[in-house]
Amino acid sequence: MVDNYSIIQPPFTLKFSTMTKQEVKDYCQWYMDQIPIRLEILFNTIHASRGFEEWKPDYTPDSLNMLGEWFASQVETREETQDEIRKMYEDSPDWFKSVEIETWQLTNRTFSLAFDIGMYVSQVFLKNHEKLKWKFITSGSKRYAEYGQPVIYPFGKRDFNPTGMMYTQAYGLADETYNGGTLRKTYDIWCKMI
Repeated sequence: MVDNYSIIQPPFTLKFSTMTKQEVKDYCQWYMDQIPIRLEILFNTIHASRGFEEWKPDYTPDSLNMLGEWFASQVETREETQDEIRKMYEDSPDWFKSVEIETWQLTNRTFSLAFDIGMYVSQVFLKNHEKLKWKFITSGSKRYAEYGQPVIYPFGKRDFNPTGMMYTQAYGLADETYNGGTLRKTYDIWCKMI
């Protein structure tokens, strides 16, 4: 896919369980600073796409309908290298080694788009539900899935990780278990937990 989209390059490892508390705090500050920059890049990329020139990034839940359709048209995969496959098996528990796994991965562009779309979705939640706020998990177990990442709360007893959720969406779009309508459905499901 050829366009002028600029893939995000976090100046951090993103292996949150190995980061110090200071690195996590620095990452969270960097993330917040990136939101307006990355949203402008995302909006320009969407508006340059045929059929999406009129999409309105107005932070309404309805804006997620067309955004989801656009994202579905953008997800790309690549074949994993033999080294990546070997390392995955080496790092896996014994029971996992007998499971047939996919030998593809999302492209860097797709990961980056998911990252940016997660930022937009976070803003849709925050602008439409004044009760919601950002939280940065910097204490507790480093094994907690959301450790070190910016999340939105409260959703009952759960936290919403916009980046993680959009990575999940991207994988679902790639293997066709999700479609362009899934983004809005996901938003609506999470709204019921507020």
